[in-house]
Amino acid sequence: MNTITLGDVTLTRVREYFGPVDMTPETFFPDSPAKAWEEHRAMLVPDFLAEETRIVNSAIQTWLLRSEGKTILVDTGVGNHKERPYAPVWSRMNTGFLDNLADAGVRPEDVDIVINTHLHIDHVGWNTRLDGRSWVPTFPNATYLMPKDDFDFWNPENGHTSVLGRGNQNVFEDSVVPVHRAGQTLLWEDSHRIDTALHLESAPGHTPGSSVLTLVSGTDRAVFVGDLLHSPVQVVEPDANSCFCEDPAQARVTRRKVLGWAADNNALVIPAHLGGHGAAHVARDAGNFAVKGWAPFAPHAEQG
Repeated sequence: MNTITLGDVTLTRVREYFGPVDMTPETFFPDSPAKAWEEHRAMLVPDFLAEETRIVNSAIQTWLLRSEGKTILVDTGVGNHKERPYAPVWSRMNTGFLDNLADAGVRPEDVDIVINTHLHIDHVGWNTRLDGRSWVPTFPNATYLMPKDDFDFWNPENGHTSVLGRGNQNVFEDSVVPVHRAGQTLLWEDSHRIDTALHLESAPGHTPGSSVLTLVSGTDRAVFVGDLLHSPVQVVEPDANSCFCEDPAQARVTRRKVLGWAADNNALVIPAHLGGHGAAHVARDAGNFAVKGWAPFAPHAEQG
């Protein structure tokens, strides 16, 4: 099962990649308690952690929404043929992502809106495709919604430094500039209403412009949290950041705020990179949070 319905909105999971990301928990989540990975082993293995190698597993996927007659993509993964000299896991990928999107009934020209929750390497890649020797917008009729704070932060002309070092090299040039030059970007600040069901809000910490997409339709609630969470461990240990957070203190505050809203509103929490069932309902638990149930999406591991 790759599609669910939330109120009047349908949500489909479109896969690009699932597998190891060449990092152990200690590297990926350096301030996570070691005991958490043992205590919650049954929840983590094999979808989120390889038992024998202790390498973190991650999904690269796009969330496809159909809402009020619009076709909307949330994050666009890594992309094909991109030169990523400082991120070899994602360099020169050649996946069947567009075929998977077609299997979901969507051609590139059908997409009305692309949402980049932030502008990291693995969230903007399919913004563009290679046409001869030029990068062109993959979705020619779409408006690309990008947080202005991230657009400014990752623009090399502004000279900002990042915890990634050069890990995001080439990303702005090949996956952001071409759509901006084509006049297809909308750079928003603070918040942006898409339709009656969907609302973008700033959620800084992971990056300066990180955002979340809230869905409220009928009695259903969901929140697409981008990289506020990379692993279920960050639900049970919400102060554990990934090594990629630009502002660790702010990331912790934002994560607790969003998880608290989700718990209080019975909202499905939908991160960008969870394998397994992809999303979860959470509950408050003695000052932290717990996973109380998983979404019904089929785990990537069962899809081969």
